[in-house]
Amino acid sequence: MTFAQLLELFGVAVFAVSGALVAARKGMDPFGVIVVAVVTALGGGTLRDVLLDRHPIFWFTNVSYFLVTIAAAAFTMIYTRFRRAPFRALLIADAFGLALFTVAGARIAEQQDLTAVIVMLMAVITGTAGGVLRDMLCAEVPLILRRDIYATASLAGAAVYVGGKALGIDAITTGLAAMFTVFALRMAAVFLNWHQPR
Repeated sequence: MTFAQLLELFGVAVFAVSGALVAARKGMDPFGVIVVAVVTALGGGTLRDVLLDRHPIFWFTNVSYFLVTIAAAAFTMIYTRFRRAPFRALLIADAFGLALFTVAGARIAEQQDLTAVIVMLMAVITGTAGGVLRDMLCAEVPLILRRDIYATASLAGAAVYVGGKALGIDAITTGLAAMFTVFALRMAAVFLNWHQPR
């Protein structure tokens, strides 16, 4: 298993945790928590693969993604049974998942020899679609439709990735810089109360 795949598995686990935390706060039963966790963790990548006509879907060929999602959801349910997870822990987990998935989406789209604009679009879809589906299932207004710096952070990271590759910077450095951009912007929005103008 490559380092990139390990990062993606970690991103899946983090997004699954964020989905399970939201579902738990909504008082869902274990099945509901698992459904929301799976949709959050795998929804963005699934939509990306459908749009790019990549078959089979990424988690069909590597069941590890699905198993990690279930395990992360189960761990979260056990943890929240005995302790209340801090609200900011959800936002930090979500920010990390957003950063990882944005870069993963950009990397996969780039391998399809697509234009820079489409690469950035696929990066944002991969990073944000799972969270949108999570919020819809939990009857909340999705983060990307609020004033929160969310999709904007993903777009900025995607731009860093595309720009770095255009300048000939190696993939690891470019990917790390893009992830840092996404994560830093989300953390600034969370802890410094940054918002987009109305």
